[in-house]
Amino acid sequence: MRQKLNGASTGGIQAGEVALSILTRIFGGKSGREAFRPLFAEVVATGRDPAWYKEGGVPDTLDGRFDMIAAVLALVLLRLERDGSASAEASVLLTELFIDDMEGSVRQMGIGDLMVGKHVGRMIGALGGRLAAFREASAEGRGFEAAVRRNVFHEAPPSEAALGFVSRRLEALSEALGRQSSAALLAGKVPRL
Repeated sequence: MRQKLNGASTGGIQAGEVALSILTRIFGGKSGREAFRPLFAEVVATGRDPAWYKEGGVPDTLDGRFDMIAAVLALVLLRLERDGSASAEASVLLTELFIDDMEGSVRQMGIGDLMVGKHVGRMIGALGGRLAAFREASAEGRGFEAAVRRNVFHEAPPSEAALGFVSRRLEALSEALGRQSSAALLAGKVPRL
């Protein structure tokens, strides 16, 4: 049975569904992001790999885990960037998942509503800094040591061995991502090290 909503036929769709559909079209919905949740989960799993913290000496703290997840995400985004416009939407949606996750984490830490945006903004800036540092190092054919020293260890690595371990491992991940097909990556397959 067809229903009328303000005189228009809705084909049996409820008024709330019509309103939601219109709002989703205007403001965009989260449904597009869901396709990239497996990839984001793999980014997080790779960033949380215990080797970063044990052998690499990255502090196993909220900040240390953020540093590693952001570093891995930056490498994945740089790999997607190589595809140009073909993966642009995927990069945006993956970044939105990161933002949602970071916002949730900040709220769980008890940060009030008035400060959430400021904290998340700093985190997005940190991601942008990693993107720039790894992009520059890759373009110049340099290793990631300077970028890791600055962006993971904040100029204070626990040892040169730890710095070397994390740098080489991120370089290996970057190289493996470079060999990964776009389809496999977008399906959530992040190379294992």
